[in-house]
Amino acid sequence: MGIVGGGLEWAAQQAFTRPVPKSAGTQMRYLVKQLKGTHAVADALGVSQRTVERYATDQIRRPRAELAKRIEAAVRERWQPRIRAQARKQAATSTGLVVDTRARFGFTAAPGTGDDARIRHLTLALPPQYAVRLFDAKDAGASEQQLRDLAAEALGEMYFRDGGRRAHGLAVEFTDVEHVEFGL
Repeated sequence: MGIVGGGLEWAAQQAFTRPVPKSAGTQMRYLVKQLKGTHAVADALGVSQRTVERYATDQIRRPRAELAKRIEAAVRERWQPRIRAQARKQAATSTGLVVDTRARFGFTAAPGTGDDARIRHLTLALPPQYAVRLFDAKDAGASEQQLRDLAAEALGEMYFRDGGRRAHGLAVEFTDVEHVEFGL
């Protein structure tokens, strides 16, 4: 997952009301319950069914680092789906998203302008229509570049064009992204 897609996922996870399980056994039991069987969990994690059973019964307690990351990612992906959906719905209907980014912003504008690309640090509140577009694109399987283009469009409209009040026809390019954080 890219930097923008990961940022959107992180923002949705900030709405969790309960902590994600920490121990490997608890995580594995949760996955077995969610995927309805050890065979499905084994296929999802790329391990044997017997290994899943051993973790679920606490015969093995500490997974190797790479497997621990896969287990935690699988649990986070499925944890509190209703809470996550509720937070996304609220962002899409009323609150929008807050974006904090440090990236190079370049412009395509009328000939003769002096708008060279430079690194900027921006923290902006995006209206709900941009939250809807970003989350829908992520759900539809948009590439990282497509998500960056949507974010650039949103940032360009809200910051540089000020909601259509200035800089008409200014196209914003969003490159050299150092970080992007989203908040709901």
